[in-house]
Amino acid sequence: MCVGTPVQIMQSHEVMSVCRGRNGIEHVNMLLLGQQPAGTWVLAFLGWAREVIDEQQAKDIDLALDGLQQIMDGADAIDVPHHFPGLGQTIAEAGQ
Repeated sequence: MCVGTPVQIMQSHEVMSVCRGRNGIEHVNMLLLGQQPAGTWVLAFLGWAREVIDEQQAKDIDLALDGLQQIMDGADAIDVPHHFPGLGQTIAEAGQ
């Protein structure tokens, strides 16, 4: 399974940018999005930037990934409202 992770561009280059994210410093291919300015958040899949996102989206995705990691590490339960803000509202809206 391929999971996108949010990374922030530290050094912007035309093809490969130096980014920082939950996995530390990584080089991300920018060919699908084009060069983006330093400070921009992107969603990266397998080393490729696929979508420009804002800082709040990056935080929300990181929270969800933290929750998933806790489950994978064997946690009996996680704080769903903390890791997936708005999920309860989305489920309620879908049931209407």
